[in-house]
Amino acid sequence: MERRDFLKKGALTTAGTIMAPYILPTGRLFAPSGRQMGGHVVLVMFAGGVRQQESVLQRYLDDSQINNPYAGNIMYNMLTGAAPTQKIVFGTGQGGINPIPSILSQSLQQQGTLFPEVNALSAGHFGGLNSLIQGSMVTTQGLKQRPLNPTIFEYLRRHGGYSASDIWFVGNGIGNSVPLLNYSAHPNYGAQYGANFFAPTVTFSDVGEQFLGDAKIYHPENELAPMYRLKYFLDNAFDQYADGLLSLGNTAEEKLNIKAFMDEMFTRTANGTIDLPPIADNGDLVNVGYACEVMKWFKPALTVINLNAVDTCHSNFTGYLQALHRADHAVGHIWNTIQNEIPEMAGNTTIICTPECGRNDNPNNILDENDWRSYDHSDANSLRVFSLLAGPNIPSNLVVGSETNPVGMVTDSMMTIADILGVKNEVQAAGMTAGGTMSLLDLI
Repeated sequence: MERRDFLKKGALTTAGTIMAPYILPTGRLFAPSGRQMGGHVVLVMFAGGVRQQESVLQRYLDDSQINNPYAGNIMYNMLTGAAPTQKIVFGTGQGGINPIPSILSQSLQQQGTLFPEVNALSAGHFGGLNSLIQGSMVTTQGLKQRPLNPTIFEYLRRHGGYSASDIWFVGNGIGNSVPLLNYSAHPNYGAQYGANFFAPTVTFSDVGEQFLGDAKIYHPENELAPMYRLKYFLDNAFDQYADGLLSLGNTAEEKLNIKAFMDEMFTRTANGTIDLPPIADNGDLVNVGYACEVMKWFKPALTVINLNAVDTCHSNFTGYLQALHRADHAVGHIWNTIQNEIPEMAGNTTIICTPECGRNDNPNNILDENDWRSYDHSDANSLRVFSLLAGPNIPSNLVVGSETNPVGMVTDSMMTIADILGVKNEVQAAGMTAGGTMSLLDLI
């Protein structure tokens, strides 16, 4: 599909809305300068370090383990290709011998466009996540430090007029630096333009249930002990991130809506009715279930979901294969939920899946339970990733680039979001993305 046709169709689908002015938090009247090509985007940060060989190249064990010439596709919700028929370890049951059935009748590759060889900017997780969120790799960026350049969340809220509850970042924990990614330290942006951050596996853990589940009001004189325990939990869980908790710009109505959502989630968690994927046996899959609930409740313009269970590849290759298979299962569940259970987003949502970094070409010395070699991420092979997108007006069954002809950068995913949601011009004008960053739509 030619880009001009894409723009024409995108304009038709949003007729009557793209010229509407917005009152921004700055107080000025503003009409977005770019065409809004769709109403919703979901970015799956396929994080934790995904090796090209086992994912998009579908080599399974053939490129990683000595004397195991077994190839095949273990990501058949996302990618087109036949599954392995021998040495099955990635599924459920004893030894992982039962592959998880595909959720989608057509892979996302068949429904959309695959960039099979994309350049990452960082071989590290946090640098890679920053490149996905802020569209650049800042050499001075360190752990426990907010992004130095604006994030896609801030661009959308400042320049696109989106409200706080239109923008969600669903993280898979509050450790390390993940909760710091919902807004930057840039003086022209910051918390007032940030995303609502939600870590379901913390909020709805046993400890979260203990302190937050009943939303009890403690008596300030007679119940000091439970109050201090609650303070200790919140301080340890959120204190280093607390500067933004009160500054995200949720209106009073949005705050009440978020509270109602959390109350409902505690009830549904207790009742076992969260929209979890059919198989939900790791944290990534639980995280995705709650992300689907966020989308059902808020219908966000942008939902960013972080997955990282594949990081087990450092010491357990078998566990890595299992996590990769489950991450694909999670993506299939997300897309199926959007198309079949959220009418407001069905047919009007683009999904983008991009790993933050790859994995090494050569293994380390650690063997797992199958005596299979494990892989770290530090060499040139770790800078090889893929991008996959599907949605309205995205060309179907199209492959752009190849193993010998890389096309695109990991930062292009961020610019694609800006393009679809109407703020690409402002992001480009800000001049803070990595050189050469383009919307994937411009590369089709």
